[in-house]
Amino acid sequence: MSIEGRSEIRDRRIRLGMVGGGQGAFIGGVHRIAARLDDQFELVAGALSSDPARARASGREIGLADERSYGSFQEMADREAERPDGIEAVAIVTPNNMHFPVARAFLEKGVHVICDKPVTTSLSDARELARLIEASGKVFVLTHNYSGYPMIRQAREMVASGELGDIRLVQAEYVQDWLSGRTEDTGSKQAGWRVDPAQAGAGGSIGDIGTHAYQLGCFVSGLQAEQLAAELHTFVDGRKLDDNAHIMLRYRGGARGTLWCSQVAPGHENGLKLRIYGSKGGLEWHQENPNLLWHTPLGDPKRLLTRNGAGSGPAAARVSRIPAGHPEGYLEGFATIYAEAAAAIRTSDAGRPPPPEVLYPTIADGMAGLAFIEAAVRSSAAGSAWTHIDGGS
Repeated sequence: MSIEGRSEIRDRRIRLGMVGGGQGAFIGGVHRIAARLDDQFELVAGALSSDPARARASGREIGLADERSYGSFQEMADREAERPDGIEAVAIVTPNNMHFPVARAFLEKGVHVICDKPVTTSLSDARELARLIEASGKVFVLTHNYSGYPMIRQAREMVASGELGDIRLVQAEYVQDWLSGRTEDTGSKQAGWRVDPAQAGAGGSIGDIGTHAYQLGCFVSGLQAEQLAAELHTFVDGRKLDDNAHIMLRYRGGARGTLWCSQVAPGHENGLKLRIYGSKGGLEWHQENPNLLWHTPLGDPKRLLTRNGAGSGPAAARVSRIPAGHPEGYLEGFATIYAEAAAAIRTSDAGRPPPPEVLYPTIADGMAGLAFIEAAVRSSAAGSAWTHIDGGS
């Protein structure tokens, strides 16, 4: 069943607010499209910039009423909580350093939270946020959007059903080229905060894209990494955070893995790849061709599985929207996370857990990502020594 057909029965859209994502911000527009794609949310309020004038101008550009376009996230949390038609969920699309205070403010007002990754800039903050989420009883969704792709759901189901046998190897890479020069000196808002430790946290490439690759490997394989050995490097002079990382991983149960992330590899636009090998076969997926999944059963020819086509099953079909042969990709993957969030919010508000097929990254994924970042930084500083990855809890 398609993602439209399996949504919770509802009489109206969920009222959504947004913090961040104003003029010049790429990811805010992505979240707004994703939230509307399956007709589950309606954006009614925002604090789209830390500058009140820019926030108001940004709100007008996307059709927000002036009285619901706020000059700060705290003003928005306070005033929306007073309204009978106040927001029920908030999307946080700010630089990393603002995720924790914004999430805290809205959880304290009883608002569900959908947050960009990484969840905070430190594991200690992520743990505190986990306590706040539990106390609030509200849904918290982390937008690791690649886990929403149909063929990633297909791969996860194949691993879980034993088609690959015992998992032995997990290889993930996420490679880009857009920071090969000093892009941060060109006025790029996107580059500026990502290379600033005060806004991005301790990880550069490992925080921005390495956490995506790490989460995806764990999501599909069903494994938890216990140790890593990392070499983080900064190739661009004057940059304070890593722009390239090579990492070896040891998973619980004996599997081994590698992770390469880079933002200084010319010729790569958004090269997220995942390979998983087990005792009975292997899988390979490339984000830039997301509707295809290669499966090689041990001893048999390599075969191509396609979304809603030959070899794919209900796990992929459930999160597909359009007929076979029509490409689905980045925006739809994001929208899947929003659709899963909507299902979780509706069942939570009705006092029920979501159905087991509803899958979305949670604060647990956020803590795991911060534990990964902090272990990688420690390992690299210690000459790439094998380092324990804190479980995050």
